[in-house]
Amino acid sequence: MRADARKNYDHLLAVAGDVITEQGVDASLRDIARRAGVGLATLLRHFPTREALLEALLRTSFDALAVSAGELETSGSPGEALVSWLRDFVACAHEYRGVVELMASAIADADSALHASCVGMRAAGTRLLVRAQAEGVARTDIDGTDLFALAGSLAWLHDQPALAPRAERLFGVVAGAILTTAVTEQSG
Repeated sequence: MRADARKNYDHLLAVAGDVITEQGVDASLRDIARRAGVGLATLLRHFPTREALLEALLRTSFDALAVSAGELETSGSPGEALVSWLRDFVACAHEYRGVVELMASAIADADSALHASCVGMRAAGTRLLVRAQAEGVARTDIDGTDLFALAGSLAWLHDQPALAPRAERLFGVVAGAILTTAVTEQSG
């Protein structure tokens, strides 16, 4: 990609991130283009669909979660690593209002532009869960899909104004239900 095209691409992603943080994943593409100071055609040239824009925007965060999981696999206790990653997942998913529903759909749809990133993120969390289970510090009756659903549910709580004040306490409840030992207090 040419330097000027890359600069435009990066600028569009930054503006899209701001708009989607404010308005959610259903934000107007016209509004994103307008705020970026470009025409809709320019936005669509870089990102032909809303899903392509969201995939580009979210891929970096999702890939960072996968990298973080890899680092956590070799550091600290398995329970603390799992809770730390779960907290990072919730923060990442909460950053863009409405992304939880999109993630749940994308993971079930192999044709989705977000599918590979979501599957990679789920696999990363699964590895941490399996490690914690092998060490006897996490329940063995849940799997990576359950963990992904629980993490998505925790992120969804933050998007609900009436429930957001309970989100942190409920994070501790869910983390405590996943783990067989108490590490949730230390990882907050």
